[in-house]
Amino acid sequence: MRARLLSVLIPLIALVLVTLSLPLASNLAAARQQTMFLDRLQDTGMFASLSQQSADQLDTQVLAEDLVRYGDVYGVQAAVLDRTGAPRAASSPSLDLRSPQVAAEIRQALAGHQSVNPDTIWPWADRPLVVGVPVVRNGEVIGAVVTVSPTTGLRAGTSRELAVIGLAAMAALGLCVAVAFMLATWVLRPVYVLGEAAGQIRTGELSTRVAPSGPVELRTLAASFNDMAHAVEDTLRRQRSFVADASHQLRNPLTALGLRLESLRDDLDGPHRGELTAVQEEADRLRMVVEELLELATAQNTRARPVDLDVRALLTGRATAWSTLARRKDVTFRYEGLTRRLAFADPALTGSALDAVLDNAIKFSPDGADITLGAREERGIVCLTVTDLGPGLLPQEQQWIGRRFWRSPTSQDLPGSGLGLSIARTLLDATGGQLAFAPAQPQGLRVSIRLPAAPAEPAPWKAEQTA
Repeated sequence: MRARLLSVLIPLIALVLVTLSLPLASNLAAARQQTMFLDRLQDTGMFASLSQQSADQLDTQVLAEDLVRYGDVYGVQAAVLDRTGAPRAASSPSLDLRSPQVAAEIRQALAGHQSVNPDTIWPWADRPLVVGVPVVRNGEVIGAVVTVSPTTGLRAGTSRELAVIGLAAMAALGLCVAVAFMLATWVLRPVYVLGEAAGQIRTGELSTRVAPSGPVELRTLAASFNDMAHAVEDTLRRQRSFVADASHQLRNPLTALGLRLESLRDDLDGPHRGELTAVQEEADRLRMVVEELLELATAQNTRARPVDLDVRALLTGRATAWSTLARRKDVTFRYEGLTRRLAFADPALTGSALDAVLDNAIKFSPDGADITLGAREERGIVCLTVTDLGPGLLPQEQQWIGRRFWRSPTSQDLPGSGLGLSIARTLLDATGGQLAFAPAQPQGLRVSIRLPAAPAEPAPWKAEQTA
């Protein structure tokens, strides 16, 4: 966003500087040329006054000597002409009176008009400054005086002034760009902070708040954002507290209900015992849902303490803990590519999430099947995989797995509440991990637990060099 804003501001600033610099450069060049023109006009007028008194050959000779001295001192060529345009005296024989520019000024002077300041002579225009003045005696034009001045010094001075203006414009542009950059940063930093805070809240950091900064409008927005975040946090806290409290309050009555139902078994005959068994199963299922709701509420309030975690030890340890339940179905854990790898995660949360995945894999595996456990590392991510040979999921069902209370229509007859993988996902979110699902070949489901890899230890030579 800042780049887009600067891409609009910088061309506008450059346009303003160019708009201001061009008239300034034009005025300075015109003023320098005006000074030179007036000086040459005064000198040319002086020679015109002297020419009015040159009536004989001796006076013409003196005038010619003056012109030569003037040319030697100032480097300006000059000539005095009669009314026909023929030269009477000149500072140098090399003066070309037939060049278009000089001839035009001579014609104008013989017509009784002195020269006016010509168009600005820029550094790249290599042309002289020609000034013509008529020689008038008794109200009649009797000749003309013309001076031809080289403009090398004039153009060099104009070049210096243009360079100074250009450097000043570049410096002003740099300063304006720096100010625009700081202004854009000042305006947009609160927007970036709000974006980061919104991302943190999205990942579960509900205590995130932003410090008001920047323009008044953004400060107001930050205050509104903080109020919204506080309201969301308070609402979720109330919701979680309600779930936890409700679960606690329902646990004891359900346990007591189960005991009372068990005590009725001896007083019922055969047909009624079947009904009692069905009631007990529903009570057990309800108790399991309450337990998992309580576990989910606890997981949502958990704060992770990540450390370097050996995932091979974690996998083998949790598989050993679940081996008793696995043996009841004759299910065997098989390891594949399991080497020592370190992740950076909370051991307790990751172990609990892995327990939910293993429980799900054992539940859906057919009797006598294998469950494959593996681990690999790629691009800074350590991936634990649990692959079963169960019925798997249809492609359209994969988007629903892991959502609360969702169960596949093909597994409604199996025990469960649909909260196990949701709890696992919540626990992994807290420790910076992710839960992913993919079909296994030839059948089954592959569940992946993705964890950030532990930071690499510095090489010994680097450590010694640092020390």
